[in-house]
Amino acid sequence: MQYRYLGRSGLQVSLLSFGAWVTFGQQYGEDVALECMQAAYDAGCNFFDNAEAYADGEAEVVMGNVLKRTGWKRSNIVVSTKVFWGGDGVNQKGLSRKHVVEGAQAALARLQLDYVDLVFCHRPDIHTPVEETVRAMNHVIDRGWAFYWGTSEWSAQQIMEAHAVAQREHLIAPLMEQPQYNMFHRERVEHEYAQLYRSVGMGTTIWSPLASGLLTGKYNAGTPTDTRASLAGYEWLRKRMESKEAQLQLQAVPALQAVAANLKCTLAQLALAWCAANPNVSTVITGASRASQVVENMKAMDVLPLLTEAVLGSIDAILGNKPKAQEDFR
Repeated sequence: MQYRYLGRSGLQVSLLSFGAWVTFGQQYGEDVALECMQAAYDAGCNFFDNAEAYADGEAEVVMGNVLKRTGWKRSNIVVSTKVFWGGDGVNQKGLSRKHVVEGAQAALARLQLDYVDLVFCHRPDIHTPVEETVRAMNHVIDRGWAFYWGTSEWSAQQIMEAHAVAQREHLIAPLMEQPQYNMFHRERVEHEYAQLYRSVGMGTTIWSPLASGLLTGKYNAGTPTDTRASLAGYEWLRKRMESKEAQLQLQAVPALQAVAANLKCTLAQLALAWCAANPNVSTVITGASRASQVVENMKAMDVLPLLTEAVLGSIDAILGNKPKAQEDFR
């Protein structure tokens, strides 16, 4: 395992990490979660990602119980959660000071932890002034409930607005962003955020590196019945998999599988290594429904050194979606 600093901080996170989205509390229970987290930990993973919205909070309950059972030293792991969707009540969602504070407290109770290392704003809240959110996140940090805060799926402009508020008010600014990033979805990470890596030292904890399964090859012949797309509440995902955009993306999969075969790895391992090859990615959040899948995913670290400029160039040629670099007018 390799470790990278999370943005402009002294915190190091494993290049491959493990997340609870969809699986914990929905696809499987505590025993399988324990096996998956242990397999990730044994491979050197130290970062475990969660959110109050995952399985309506049950994912945090499962992870908290697993952490109790493992007996891992707290200082050896990095745990995150995200606040935005905390319930059906009018003040149980969004990024108001009330929900940020109450959401953080509720998450800690479910996780059975005194603190999380990272807390994210799960989405931008257009109804709450950014100053209120920045102050609320600083309140959470000042109380020792979290060490760092960040954003998820915020635009570069929204992130810079938060930084401007923090600088003006002498507060702690967001350290990291959690965007979707994979071979099919790369514009924001590679282009829109480019200046943020340099100007504010932003780190990224990227999600959906396998494009919700498209980059595993299992959707080549249609939507299987035993995937997350078949789960209740994930009809949106099934619709996404059957969309015209997904069908076009699937046309690139056989050629990508050929690249993987030449490197003697799976398509999933290639896709994970491709994400990790971006130096602006702090950690790649993986998911799995069984421990053996975790073991296979972690082998992407062996593929990373094989991604030469020539190999990356061949992948770009297949994808045809590499963002254009900023024009140099000098």
